[in-house]
Amino acid sequence: LRSAPFERSYQDLFERLDTNKDGKVDVAELREGLKAMGIFRQGAAQKIVSSGDQNKDGCLDFNEFTKYLKEHEKKLWLTFKSLDKNDDGRIDSSEIQQSLAELGIDVSREDTLKILQSMDIDGTMMVDWNEWREHFLLCPAHNLEEIIRYWKHSSVLDIGDSIAIPDEFTEEEKSTGGWWKQLVAGAVAGAVSRTGTAPLDRVKVFMQVHSSKANQISLLGGFKQMIVEGGVTSLWRGNGINVLKIAPETAIKFMAYEQVRNRAKIETHQRFLAGSLAGATAQTAIYPMEVLKTRLTLRKTGQYAGMFDCAKKILRKEGVKAFYKGYVPNLLGILPYAGIDLAVYETLKNTWLAHYATDSANPGVLVLLGCGTISSTCGQLASYPLALVRTRMQAQASLEPSNQPSMSSLMKKIVAKDGVFGLYRGILPNFMKVIPAVSISYVVYEYMKSGLGISK
Repeated sequence: LRSAPFERSYQDLFERLDTNKDGKVDVAELREGLKAMGIFRQGAAQKIVSSGDQNKDGCLDFNEFTKYLKEHEKKLWLTFKSLDKNDDGRIDSSEIQQSLAELGIDVSREDTLKILQSMDIDGTMMVDWNEWREHFLLCPAHNLEEIIRYWKHSSVLDIGDSIAIPDEFTEEEKSTGGWWKQLVAGAVAGAVSRTGTAPLDRVKVFMQVHSSKANQISLLGGFKQMIVEGGVTSLWRGNGINVLKIAPETAIKFMAYEQVRNRAKIETHQRFLAGSLAGATAQTAIYPMEVLKTRLTLRKTGQYAGMFDCAKKILRKEGVKAFYKGYVPNLLGILPYAGIDLAVYETLKNTWLAHYATDSANPGVLVLLGCGTISSTCGQLASYPLALVRTRMQAQASLEPSNQPSMSSLMKKIVAKDGVFGLYRGILPNFMKVIPAVSISYVVYEYMKSGLGISK
């Protein structure tokens, strides 16, 4: 099969693999076919069938087989173009050596030539696109390094909600330590972005807690009230702790995600579960900081001397359990947010890769920002009622110490009093801060990357 003419159609290949002629290729047939082609990679057949099997019947019909190969070929082309450094349509040994060096792998010239020989059909000691395609067409690649590298999401864009699913890092980034530099760059970008949009965040929390049908608070009205009460600087109340919690949360979430991820090669749905679990772990660890953030954001002039004074007063007056008020809606909010954010982002990413990627997996700034903004906004929209209930519960004890409703009774009370729209109070400033937050965090992230010497 390896020496068969390259022009053979997918139909031809499909017929060769379909040994029992039932119009479908199952795992066993594919495994035998791969073996005949000299591909002995463990689990390759299973992986190809799982990736391409759309109707979940455990095998591939001709349409599924063709669709899988076309999508896979597109990814192979992007990788081929990224390896072909001098853009002459062929890969030579120095280009392979250079690419492996970028991945943090030092390979001798002899080993590079061996890699070339395994792909080189015509004996030129260079690999053209046809030979490359021939070699890898039936080797499953899950997430190609190029695609992972360019489509960073959560570490690049910070919109103030830290429940997005952590990014994947390439093996190169892990082996060269690039991953921690990216996390640091992301954390600094998040800090600048949150500080820049803090007034909108404070007015959002203010409207979530105080606005109702009886007490309508508009965007401008909210700003006016806050400035009259505490001056212009009061618009940044609660920002200090909001910035402080980025570092522990990012670190815990990343470590928890890597722990879960290492147990399995991750598909999108498993990534969602691993990411949600990591988010829940991080949120549980830093949740008292969330409560402090809400209390400090809503504080009146002179109410607390600072972060530690606020923590002391809450502890003395309300006990330890006050630091976990609103924990349940917060935890429940992770699932719709992370699930929808990831699903929308993956869909937009795959649509772009399938229809617009020509020579590189790099989508460019605008596409990346656009996809990130749309997916995060959809995630926020879905989880917003839970976020509002969480904030109300966090604030409730200081407003009405005698009245401590549960999550469901508070939700019912809001809907009965203000209708369903009551669960979306403060959503206008929330959406207004998305685009500036995304833009600021991206620009700062890029500056930080060049400052820390992270290659593109």
